[in-house]
Amino acid sequence: MAYTINKTDSSVLTTIADGTVDNTTSLQLFGKSYSGFGEGLNENLVKLLENSASISAPSAPLRGELWFDTNTNQIKVYDGTSFKPTGGSKAQSSAPTNASAGDLWLDTDDDQVYAYTGTAWQLVGPVYTKGQTLSGWSIETLASAGGNKVVSSMYVGNTRVAILSKETFTPTVAQTGFAEIKAGLTLNSTLGAVFEGTNTQATFIDVSSTTNTSASLIAGGNFVRADASDTMAGALTITDDNGVTLGASGELTVSVSSNDVTIAQTSQDKDLKFTVNDNGTTNTIMTLDGSETAVNIAGNVNITGNLTISGSYDKSSVDVSTYVDAFIGVNEGNASDVDGGLIVEKASGEARMFWDTSESYWSAGSTGSFSQVIRLADAVVDGNASKEKVLKTTAAGLVTVTNINLAAVGSAITTSDTASVSVPTIGQVATYGNLWGGSAKTVSTSAPTSGDGSDGDFWFVREGD
Repeated sequence: MAYTINKTDSSVLTTIADGTVDNTTSLQLFGKSYSGFGEGLNENLVKLLENSASISAPSAPLRGELWFDTNTNQIKVYDGTSFKPTGGSKAQSSAPTNASAGDLWLDTDDDQVYAYTGTAWQLVGPVYTKGQTLSGWSIETLASAGGNKVVSSMYVGNTRVAILSKETFTPTVAQTGFAEIKAGLTLNSTLGAVFEGTNTQATFIDVSSTTNTSASLIAGGNFVRADASDTMAGALTITDDNGVTLGASGELTVSVSSNDVTIAQTSQDKDLKFTVNDNGTTNTIMTLDGSETAVNIAGNVNITGNLTISGSYDKSSVDVSTYVDAFIGVNEGNASDVDGGLIVEKASGEARMFWDTSESYWSAGSTGSFSQVIRLADAVVDGNASKEKVLKTTAAGLVTVTNINLAAVGSAITTSDTASVSVPTIGQVATYGNLWGGSAKTVSTSAPTSGDGSDGDFWFVREGD
C-alpha cells in the first residue's frame, strides 16, 4: 500500500509507491518494502546534521529547510522562494556580501557592530572605533553622600570632557576635573573647556539684577552698558596705547606713544575747551583755539615755576601790567651777552631804552637814533680834568670848567635893575662899567675929578700902557 507523506501544515507532499524511492525533496523518501533503504536513511540523517552543508543550495528544498552555505559560512533558511541568511552575525574585517536585512556584522578591525538594512550596513555601536578609544556619551553611576547618582558622561579620546546630571552633588569618589557636579552640564575643570557657538538666550544679558552670587559670578546689571549712559563704581584702566575716543565723529582722542600722552581735538579748526563751575555758573577758563592755533585763558594765571616765552609778548587789552617781583629779568640764560631792554611801539616807529652791551652803558632813543643815558655816577665835578662829561656840583656846590660860552641872553645892566636873574654877557657887564652916574663915561687912565659921578658910583682906572 502506497505511503502518503504530509507536511507540517497537513498538506500532501508526495505519495510513495511500495518498493520505490521518492526524490521530491532534498532527502530520499522510501516506499513500503524498499530493499536497501539503510544507506539512504543514514545519508538523510547526515544531511540533517550538517544542514546540507555545501557550496550550492539543496535541490527541491521545502520552506523552512536549513542550508549551511559553505561559501559564506552562514546558516540560511528557505522561505519558499530562496535561501535567506538566518541573521547570525559575521565577525570579519570587511563587510559581508550577499547579506540579508537584519544580518549582523562585527568589524574585527574597529570592534564595531553593523546591521544590514537590506541596502547597506548601518553602524549599531559603539560610535567610536577601537583606535579612537572611548568617545561619546556613556551612562555611569557615581557615588555621593546622598546616594548613587546616574549621570551621562561625554568622552572624547578616552577623556571625560563633561558630565550631564539632573542634580547638583559632590562625588565621594574623586572624579578628575569634577570636584562638584552641577545640575545641567559640568565641564572638566582641568581642560579649560568653554562653550563655543551661539545660543538664543545666551546672546542676551539679563540686567535686572545687580546682586552677585559669588566673586566669579557677576550679575548682568553690574556690566557697563555700551548702548546707554552708565555709571561705574570702580576705576577704569585702559592698557591699550590707542586709549580713548569720544564724540560721534571721534573728535577727542587720548592716546599714548612711547610713554608720551596726547590729548587731541581731531576736528578741523575746532576748539578744545576747559570749563569750571564757579559758584554755580559754568565758565570757560581756557580754550585751545583750533582755527587760530592759540591758547585763550579767561581769568588769572598763577605760575609757581619759570615762564619761558620763545615768541612775542602782546599786551593788547590792558594799559598797565603789574609785577610783584622787584626785578624783571631779560636775556636770562644766554650763553653770550646781547643787548636787552624795553621797547615801546609807536605809530611812527618805536622807542627804546636798553643796555648797550658793546658800549657797556644804557642807551635810549627812538626810530633807530639812540644815545647814552647819563647816570649820576657818570657825572663829574671837574669839567676841566674830565672833558666831554656831564657836570655835577661838589658838596660845596662848586663846579670847575675850562671855559664858559654863553649865548646872548638878558639885557644891558642898568643901575635900576635889581631883580633880574638873567645871565649877562661880558659885553653887557662892560657896558655897565661904562655907566657913571647914569652917563656913559670913557674909561680913563686918570682919576675922576670933582663933579664926576655920584655917591656909590664905580670908576674904572685903566693903567697906562
